[in-house]
Amino acid sequence: MSKRYIRYREAESSQPAYGVLEGDQVTKLSGPPWTGVEPEGNPLPFNPQALVAPVEPSKIVCVGLNYRAHVTASQSADKPPEYPLLFLKPPSSIIGPGDDIVHPDVSERVDYEAELGVIIGKQAKDVDVQDAEQHIFGFTCVNDVTARDLQKKDGQWSRAKGFDTFCPVGPWIVPELNYPDVLVEGVLNGEVTQSGRTSLMIFDILFLVSYISSAMTLNPGDLISTGTPAGIAPMKPGDTIEVRVEGIGSLQNKVV
Repeated sequence: MSKRYIRYREAESSQPAYGVLEGDQVTKLSGPPWTGVEPEGNPLPFNPQALVAPVEPSKIVCVGLNYRAHVTASQSADKPPEYPLLFLKPPSSIIGPGDDIVHPDVSERVDYEAELGVIIGKQAKDVDVQDAEQHIFGFTCVNDVTARDLQKKDGQWSRAKGFDTFCPVGPWIVPELNYPDVLVEGVLNGEVTQSGRTSLMIFDILFLVSYISSAMTLNPGDLISTGTPAGIAPMKPGDTIEVRVEGIGSLQNKVV
């Protein structure tokens, strides 16, 4: 695998640091990789258990109903949206690989949604589609966890999407990816339940960056979660959910 960027704890009690992972060696960076920082010190052995979420975004912009098969399977829409359906998750919802997703007592149905995440590397405001790629730093796996019953009950999505632990992200950022056509999968307890290629998106990634930037400034480190394929289903405490994205890897979390 090519170069990957991570956030990790150098020691159990330390604040997370950014690093560049090559093979099984990690080299610390002095700051977020999209700021053009240089490596610090010598490479050290990589400990996967030290990983935390690879981003600290000012906002998480999500896209609903962005795969036609998901629209067909959805009870909330009878046709594809004319424009991207945007919503926000709070940064406080982010957790990293291996962290627990907490099933809130107030919800009777909590679903997983496997998605490709896009990390912004350069501030974007009113960006044209043809210029959008230069504002992308890299890509990661995202699980847009949703309290489905509360989503229907509330009539809007802030609470249902915004619980603490409802945005697993990771395990790292890859700067290069064939993002127009990669496989996105959701795997529940070892069984593939979601599978779709990004080529089947209704709104492609460059259009999304442009469209979102027409409404709000995207800052370096911001996260766009680009929509989920069909096959979403409930999780219960004790389940393990995995998001796999071709060319990135696997993000695994347990439900408690």
